Amino acid sequence: MKSYLVVGAGLFGATFAHEAAKRGHKVKIIEKRNHIAGNIYTKDIDGIQVHQYGAHIFHTSNKNIWDYVNHFAEFNRYTNSPIANYKGEIYNLPFNMNTFNKLWGVVTPEEAQAKINEQRAVLKGKKPENLEEQAISLVGTDIYEKLIKGYTEKQWGHSTKDLPAFIIRRLPVRLTYDNNYFNDSYQGIPIGGYTQIVEKMLANDLISVETGVDFFANRAEYLKQYDRVVFTGMIDEYFDYQLGELEYRSLEFKTEELDKDNYQGNAVVNYTDAETPFTRIIEHKHFDFGKGDKGKTVITREYPKTWHRGDEPYYPVNNSENNTLYKQYRLLADKEAKKVIFGGRLGQYRYYNMDQVISAALTTVKNEFEE
Repeated sequence: MKSYLVVGAGLFGATFAHEAAKRGHKVKIIEKRNHIAGNIYTKDIDGIQVHQYGAHIFHTSNKNIWDYVNHFAEFNRYTNSPIANYKGEIYNLPFNMNTFNKLWGVVTPEEAQAKINEQRAVLKGKKPENLEEQAISLVGTDIYEKLIKGYTEKQWGHSTKDLPAFIIRRLPVRLTYDNNYFNDSYQGIPIGGYTQIVEKMLANDLISVETGVDFFANRAEYLKQYDRVVFTGMIDEYFDYQLGELEYRSLEFKTEELDKDNYQGNAVVNYTDAETPFTRIIEHKHFDFGKGDKGKTVITREYPKTWHRGDEPYYPVNNSENNTLYKQYRLLADKEAKKVIFGGRLGQYRYYNMDQVISAALTTVKNEFEE
């Protein structure tokens, strides 16, 4: 039996801790925030499960991961169908025949494709090298200008000309009247919220949890005391930023409780113009089909902002410069591999969906215990 310290009580750390304890190992989890579950933390307000750190819709095509997470919660049949508000004009997302019909008046897939082809001709056959060119290649100039450019530049704090093309490649573009944002086989939101998933993962006598604890305040002692450390914080912070800071995007959430049944008629509305300072408004009760106290609703506005030390980092900025720096930190991490495992979105400096976090954690478990 080994003793493990897991730094961070988010989905990666909780999955690892759950699996380690199942195998008879003792696990201590420390979490800087005053609650478990990391960014998927949900809280009951007015009978509504409020996503405290932005919208989280679980989706995957991996049946093993879907079956795994269903051990910890029952999921509803929620389908992610956000809408875009561009200066009061409403469009369906992802880009599909409903979007094309509203924008251009086209009715058939052939008409929509012809319009996209006509507009992407501005690239003159050039292979897309940045996000702007990739977006125009996918959907033409009109949709790029109205529904992509302003939103993306707010979100990332960079010109679309300076962002890598791959960021936009995963957006679905459909020549069907289908508003389901994801192509995955399985999708939903846990009935009763996400926090219960982590609570159930950590319900083992071999796991102890402390919140409001900063690893760096007692780092040397922790490294000495435990056989292995699983670190899910920022990899550059772990190494005292000795090679320089990696770039992250942060978010500010402004949540309001309103005395009305229904504020916007949809769970997620994206504001895609450049002038509106927030990127989206979430109305949490629509994640659960309007359930909650009568005459009450809770909304959250999301404001992206530049990350500075002390802020919460939400997204790694995976451009070529940052990825090169991360590889240098990865070399430092490799030297610590006998003692420290780096995991999660911050520890591995990459964007993970929830299913990918669980999958990465289970891969780490397999490497740690089964090889």
